[in-house]
Amino acid sequence: MRRTTDRDTAQRTGGPARERLLVIGGDAAGMSAASQARRRRGADDLEIVVVERGHHVSYSACGIPYYVGGVVDDLDRLIARTPAEFRERGIDVRMRTEAVEIDPDRARVRVRDLAGGGERWEPYDHLMIATGAVPTRPRLPGADAKGVHGVQILGDGVAIRRAVVEDGARRAVVVGGGYIGLEMAEAMVMRGLEVSLVDLADQPMQTLDPDMGELVADAMRGVGVRLHLGEPVEGFDTSPDGHVTAVRTGSRTLPADIVVLGLGVKPASGLARDAGIEVGPTGGIVTDRRMRTRTERVWAAGDCVESRHLVSGGPVAIPLGTHANKQGRVAGINLGGGYATFPGVVGTAVSKICRAEVARTGLSEREAAAAGFETLSAVVKSTTRAGYHPGATEMWTKLIVERRSGRLLGAQIVGAENAAKRVDGLAIALWNGMTAEEMTGLDLGYAPPFAPTWDPVLIAARKAAEAVERDMMGRAGE
Repeated sequence: MRRTTDRDTAQRTGGPARERLLVIGGDAAGMSAASQARRRRGADDLEIVVVERGHHVSYSACGIPYYVGGVVDDLDRLIARTPAEFRERGIDVRMRTEAVEIDPDRARVRVRDLAGGGERWEPYDHLMIATGAVPTRPRLPGADAKGVHGVQILGDGVAIRRAVVEDGARRAVVVGGGYIGLEMAEAMVMRGLEVSLVDLADQPMQTLDPDMGELVADAMRGVGVRLHLGEPVEGFDTSPDGHVTAVRTGSRTLPADIVVLGLGVKPASGLARDAGIEVGPTGGIVTDRRMRTRTERVWAAGDCVESRHLVSGGPVAIPLGTHANKQGRVAGINLGGGYATFPGVVGTAVSKICRAEVARTGLSEREAAAAGFETLSAVVKSTTRAGYHPGATEMWTKLIVERRSGRLLGAQIVGAENAAKRVDGLAIALWNGMTAEEMTGLDLGYAPPFAPTWDPVLIAARKAAEAVERDMMGRAGE
């Protein structure tokens, strides 16, 4: 039975209607939802309360490696808006307040005051879950030692930078070769540390195909990162005072003053799951296109939800700020009385790792095969600018297309400066279901400082289209 709300009482008494939106989580998705709802509904119509367990709201978690590496020196530059700024807009932000239980039957959330202690129940008419993601921590001896850091919230970045800049760490070991792991390795290199990276996989960047991942590995070795691939971590050695001193793998012991875990993240959906709110096979909360869960008056957005992949058609959990902001905006528009939908994702991501820019969109060859596609691919080596123009550097572009139809299924790019953002054009082609043959005619911008006469995207499309044609002719001859 749902609790009686202010709106129910107002309808009986003839008084003014006022509902309450409770938001769990004060970063991208949660604050986007709160802001959009406030734009459409005033404080006399909708009370908005945000509970956030951390010390910051509305910040760029993606900027943490650049803060650690010194590219960004002022922490405040990573913060889009402060709690005070949101309060001025009529959004009641309550910091250091953790949601510990959701009671959908009585439309309330139990929260804990992390600063002053004590717990209380907060009622809601609408609940927005934006709990984000949690970093994966290995269950190994010493994993909770001092100096072993995950990378999740802004406070993690502050702690890591302090260890590097103030505490004099000289040897860093990064465990995990995904985006965060590689970006943190770069940050440590920029700070002059001796850096080793350990990964159970045989290549960094498992979201890339092996041939493109090897290019990333070469770039990392080129700036002095020692790669130990295909080595499982077995534990962490510690000093008598509990500080990490080394990382042990199946093959070696790596001395360490600081360890950064880059083992990926998973949706922080446990609070929702415990409340009976549906969680999907990816571990993310299940929502419809308007970001509503299947539990009455409960919405969700951001890294804690799963999305539909527009190429494979399956559910995915892709923790990116771009998705979180869009999903939060959609939820907020709907909570504010408007109408908006989130169609899904194609998995576009870019990163800068040492001297290499890396990008991908759509499916890798492995992912395409798992989704039931038969594929062809083309890899081309070209330059970011006209070859004769100063600053031209090498880049590799890979397209993955469906056999027979030639429809683009995925793309990957590895190169130097000005390579990665070419993935945006490929993501648009993917979004619109274009074939490699159709892409060969794209009217892309050209001038020697920006591209060769034949842009690498066009060359790759032409090569992919030729592969489809050869495959079709080979089948015709069978």
